[in-house]
Amino acid sequence: MKPINRILRTAVAALVVALAGCAVGPDYERPAVPTPQSLTVPPGWKVAEPHDAEIPADWWKMFNDPVLAGYEQKVAQSNQTLAQREAALRQARALVQIAQAGLFPTLNATAGTTRNRASAGAIGLAQGKIYDNYLLAAQASWEPDLWGSVRRSIEASTASMQASAGQLAASRLSLQSQLAVDYFQLRADDAQKKLLTDTVDAYQKFLELTRHRFDQGVAAQTDVLQAEGQLRSTEALLLDVGIQRAQLEHAIAVLTGTPTPEFHIPELPLGPDIPHIPLTVPSVLLERRPDVASAERSAAAASAQIGVAKAAFFPALSINGALGFQNSAYNNLVSQPNSMWSLSPQLLLPIFNAGLLAAGVDQAVAVYDQSVANYREVVLEAFQNVEDNLVAAAILAHEITVQDEAVRAARSTLTLTDSQYREGIVGYLNVIAAQTALLTNELTELNLRSRQYVASVQLIVALGGGWDGTQ
Repeated sequence: MKPINRILRTAVAALVVALAGCAVGPDYERPAVPTPQSLTVPPGWKVAEPHDAEIPADWWKMFNDPVLAGYEQKVAQSNQTLAQREAALRQARALVQIAQAGLFPTLNATAGTTRNRASAGAIGLAQGKIYDNYLLAAQASWEPDLWGSVRRSIEASTASMQASAGQLAASRLSLQSQLAVDYFQLRADDAQKKLLTDTVDAYQKFLELTRHRFDQGVAAQTDVLQAEGQLRSTEALLLDVGIQRAQLEHAIAVLTGTPTPEFHIPELPLGPDIPHIPLTVPSVLLERRPDVASAERSAAAASAQIGVAKAAFFPALSINGALGFQNSAYNNLVSQPNSMWSLSPQLLLPIFNAGLLAAGVDQAVAVYDQSVANYREVVLEAFQNVEDNLVAAAILAHEITVQDEAVRAARSTLTLTDSQYREGIVGYLNVIAAQTALLTNELTELNLRSRQYVASVQLIVALGGGWDGTQ
């Protein structure tokens, strides 16, 4: 009995090892990245303490624009790029389930019949005879995860699924921000159209004035020609705005999954509601930005694949078994005399493969190194995005204030020059110069306001979806 007991104890120990097993390969640790102690921010700003947060689902509400909010909702519902990403995420989830199935035995039921003819030279009683063989059985097979190959595969698949989720979130944030940028540029075109329309009306009045003065003999014909040239060139600018607006409208239609002929956005000038950026800028860049999270999860998946590659060097144990009934006649197949069973453990040890397995490990390590470098690059670019848009937000706000003063000065200059022209003190070239200066300054001020909206959107994206306005 002692030898039998020793065999049983050995079998139990082997089973425990098979179930608990060790996982070869490196345990993943998040790669170190060069992280600045602080961001370059305008005076009075500071970087907040890191904290976890999710991407706000409706960050665009900070702009207080219900029309924009309606289009943003359509992006999440109808955009075809997001539909592709969502399908990729479902595939990744299915791959996790496939990997998890490798931890468990497989069980199949089989039933069949075989008709045979034995050769005349066969050994046994069936020489030259034709006979049937009926089988009804349950078959099971299991490959214990001795070296953690399956568990590393699950780890890799789970990390890849999380990376896919990050890619979906990054695509959603990117597309929604692109829609916001297109929308505000379209509104800027609407404001530019209104400005140019008002300017054309003003220039038309100036043309009528010069014609009246010419008819009275107090103005030269060149004044009329200059006024008409100024008017026509401004009308050309007004027509060109229509091209830009139509193209932006078509881009928004594609983002919202709407056919362009069926899509139209009513004209509405650019509003004054720029989100107020709080003095405390949340430094949750690594936790909230989905592109950073996706890159980090890709590195984790690549690390787990190293373990899968290394596990191939070790012996693989598989256990196959069957339990059922077998007989040469169908009658009374399911009966005790016809019962059968089989148990077949097998151990496979790789001996020579011409460097195949070693090359697999080298490839997995190289993929991991590549993913780590990509992760670090994404982090560096993320900090650059924040720096760029913090600086842009601060400078543009100050620049708009200065430009407003330039517009007021140009408007006053035109008013004074117009009076002097009517009194015959200055020529019409002075009026043309004053008109051009005013229009140029007004267009510049409008362009700065449009850039301020774009910078606000890009800062929101750079911070992973904005900030909590209640802070």
